[in-house]
Amino acid sequence: MTSREGSIWQEGRNWAVFLLPFIVYMLVGSLEPTSAAQPGGKIIGLAIPYDSYPWVYLGKIILTVAAIVVVSSGYKVFPLRLTWGALAFGILGGLVWIGFCRLDLEHKLFLPALQRIGLSNLIEAGKRAAYNPFEHLAAQPALAWSFVVLRFFGLVVIVPLIEEFFLRGFLMRFVVRQDWWNLPFGTVNKAALFFGTFVPMLMHPGELIAAAVWFSLISRLMVRTRNIWDCVAAHALTNLILGLYVVLWGGEAWRLL
Repeated sequence: MTSREGSIWQEGRNWAVFLLPFIVYMLVGSLEPTSAAQPGGKIIGLAIPYDSYPWVYLGKIILTVAAIVVVSSGYKVFPLRLTWGALAFGILGGLVWIGFCRLDLEHKLFLPALQRIGLSNLIEAGKRAAYNPFEHLAAQPALAWSFVVLRFFGLVVIVPLIEEFFLRGFLMRFVVRQDWWNLPFGTVNKAALFFGTFVPMLMHPGELIAAAVWFSLISRLMVRTRNIWDCVAAHALTNLILGLYVVLWGGEAWRLL
């Protein structure tokens, strides 16, 4: 292998480490049904019923974990260390996310205006599956709890890892410098801070305000500690708090998952 070929291979590997697991997760996630009236897989001509959601989710997690394993050696570039900031921002973030979602300001403030101009789908596009296993698998409590464990694994372990490596490991460095993989983590400019909040808002259209505040907070943590594992840990803690809130509160709270 020539030095040029080696450079191209290494560059491709850098892209794969930060993008592959996230892309796999999002692609498989696009097949998920969101309700009985909205089966999954329409994009490829399927009609996956809502009752099949746990199996689609299981497939998504399995494939994402496989992608993580493939690129896992690339994570070693970032020494594994944590600071107390991750704990503080994670707890604060959980309270912020739940608080804003309970206020549901997106529907109260934005939806009426969007409806008048025919763009209400922008908010509704963020509708989650809201699959409550205790309701849909009531006759199979062992299976219901198994799915809850799987859901928490995805929520607390998988999502924080792949989202933070995509968003802060890749995107927020990509908009700063072409050879983004050589940019020290935590180095930002105005574009990085903007896209570090704007893109997650697009990913969470039903929770625009919560996403705007939460991802801005974690960007602050990123700049403060310059440690990607703090961002992953804070994200994981926020998601753990959110998951516990949903399971303990029940009912309407399942719309957050």
